[in-house]
Amino acid sequence: MSSFIIEGNCRLNGNIRPQGAKNEALQIICATLLTPEKVEIHNIPDILDIRNLICLLQKMGVKTERLSDEACSFQADELDMNYIYSEEYACKAASLRGSVLMVGPLLGRFGKAVLPQTGGDKIGRRRLDTHLTGLQTLGAAFNHGIRHHLCEITAPKGLKGEYMLLDEASVTGTANIIMAAVLAEGVTTIYNAACEPYIQQLSKMLNSMGAKIQGIGSNLLTIEGVTALHETKHTILPDMIEVGSFIGMAAMTGSEITITNTAYDKLGIIPESFRRLGIRLEKKGDDIFIPAQDKYQIETFMDGSIMTIADAPWPGLTPDLLSVMLVVATQAEGSVLIHQKMFESRLFFVDKLIDMGAQIILCDPHRATVIGLGNRQKLRCAKMVSPDIRAGIALLIAAMSANGTSRIDNIEQIDRGYQRIDERLNKLGAHISRKNA
Repeated sequence: MSSFIIEGNCRLNGNIRPQGAKNEALQIICATLLTPEKVEIHNIPDILDIRNLICLLQKMGVKTERLSDEACSFQADELDMNYIYSEEYACKAASLRGSVLMVGPLLGRFGKAVLPQTGGDKIGRRRLDTHLTGLQTLGAAFNHGIRHHLCEITAPKGLKGEYMLLDEASVTGTANIIMAAVLAEGVTTIYNAACEPYIQQLSKMLNSMGAKIQGIGSNLLTIEGVTALHETKHTILPDMIEVGSFIGMAAMTGSEITITNTAYDKLGIIPESFRRLGIRLEKKGDDIFIPAQDKYQIETFMDGSIMTIADAPWPGLTPDLLSVMLVVATQAEGSVLIHQKMFESRLFFVDKLIDMGAQIILCDPHRATVIGLGNRQKLRCAKMVSPDIRAGIALLIAAMSANGTSRIDNIEQIDRGYQRIDERLNKLGAHISRKNA
């Protein structure tokens, strides 16, 4: 288990470019399974989850070619479909939650797929009902309890387009259903579909491959099935979660930084949500400039009541940034209620912030009230363990702003979502050293 040693209370300065979007990359790379032709992907983040996914595809027989540090081509023309029933596949896929996104493409193209019990962040129950119900509506059948704890999913009569109303606007669920439906017979209508930029990007890429998807950007998608998809090139968006993390990092450390190439128009409500915490930021073309601030004041609602920041389906605030916003609020002036609706264990890392001197009341598994004390009480250093990707980056931000030297163990969780974060931040003036296990 590797660790970060962080010397706190260091100000940053300079420019930083966000990596490619992790959540989009997982979908896009899995979508390359839909065609035997070559698909070229650019702006791929060099992070643990993506490396593991590419390795898994290579084991299945996908031909990959590294075109540059951030680009790779994939060609799934000679897949070994027996591999997905192997113990090795079960082990590798189970350790990577993104592997669930292989089910839709494999089912759509080959009529069969297997689903292991997937891993990923320990942030509470993350059910797959939306995925499975949607695929079942298209004609999928399930055989539970085959060897290696795998669930086999087949399409005994082929996939047929149908109307479906999703029980929740699941991003990965919507992506899986789309990827299965593009090769299904007839027309599929998905209502209450997720419409995040990642889903829009996936849909646009599939259309460039010959799919027929209408309603992109809305929660009502209509998909006319086609018989085959062909080659294409695609560029992944900058990671909006990293953009938000850097905004919070600049505020917490009183730093002046510029985040370059942010795809600002795709950030939705994120910039305004940080402004509600009192953080000044300026749009400069496609860049975001955050000036140094000695203090920032949390807004109240117009009637004077306490500010509430909550996650919601797009175009609402992504739940992946609530951990960052919570830690940023600890050093603001004023109070805010953070309401994490989606995952019941994602706020449990606040006990570590309380140990650092933060004033936080954990109301229940979904809500925490933060009393920001501004400059009156700096956070103190601590020894911590990263429980998941987003809590990990929040703890790193806290440690960077604290007095003294902190240690964060289990940083493999952070590496799953943030590309060489220590090296990139050290170039801005941070003092972060990595100790490998």
